[in-house]
Amino acid sequence: MLAPSPPSRVACRGRFAPSPTGPLHFGSLVAALASCLDARTRGGEWLVRMEDVDAPRNVPGAAESILACLEAHGFAWDGPVLWQSARLEAYRAVLDELLAAGLAYGCACSRREIADRAGRTAVDGGLLYPGTCRPGLAPGRQARAWRLRVSGQMGFADRLQGWQLQDLERDVGDFVLFRADGQFAYQLAVVVDDAFQGITDVVRGADLLDSTPRQIFLQSCLGYPQPVYAHLPVVTNGAGEKLSKQTRAPALVAQEAAANLVEALAFLGQQPPPELMRAGVDEVWAWAREHWDFARIPRCRGRVRQPGSGGDDAVAAA
Repeated sequence: MLAPSPPSRVACRGRFAPSPTGPLHFGSLVAALASCLDARTRGGEWLVRMEDVDAPRNVPGAAESILACLEAHGFAWDGPVLWQSARLEAYRAVLDELLAAGLAYGCACSRREIADRAGRTAVDGGLLYPGTCRPGLAPGRQARAWRLRVSGQMGFADRLQGWQLQDLERDVGDFVLFRADGQFAYQLAVVVDDAFQGITDVVRGADLLDSTPRQIFLQSCLGYPQPVYAHLPVVTNGAGEKLSKQTRAPALVAQEAAANLVEALAFLGQQPPPELMRAGVDEVWAWAREHWDFARIPRCRGRVRQPGSGGDDAVAAA
């Protein structure tokens, strides 16, 4: 299999990997702040990767807006931003390796056919692939997508959510690496890029917790090192919905950067003092670096955002 870059010599290397489907919102700020502080306070590096591999969903100007918003909030990253859209040849090479090794196969099924045969949903709410094309394509059928053969159980210890165990065949089925619309799938791109960048620690939202066993399985197929994972509680609205572009999460206002950072620290259980709401961005970062305590992060999958307060009463368990 294709080898990733040499192992990092730093204590840890984290990353923030937004998708340019809209402006940065508070939920993304929480993930960026936690991943950055986790790496920096351990003497590590922190990278930014623009996950723009899903071209149809990209919004023109969103990537530049996200980077400008991060800078306005005082973030500084090591090295240049990695753009997934510039990495398509690398993904193709890995897919070819998997196909040549018999670990991946072509699938001719449409979504309608999968829905008709699946019988039940996957653990993440998607369609559970029934393995129709696993033995080979039926006569007259052509591959529309490419899938990875999965087997057995995959478990890992999450720094926040504890031990996770997933039966890959029963819970998710053979998953897509290259989609029918000609786009490389997130699961493939994120695994290839984490290895390429030497990422040792992944701190991200718990909405991706159920994807992690798939990614670890793919890492094992490729001989890649496994990062340490920590899945943060996602920010939800009063209806219990994750803050996202789909739920019309408002864009961060750069002029309110310091207050946004303080609210994010409170959401992450760091107990920032009320007077920090009146401080500047640099002062907030100085306080955060000095007082960051990973153990204070709530160990739940989601918390409700209640804007307007800078203390611990700004959030409640979801």
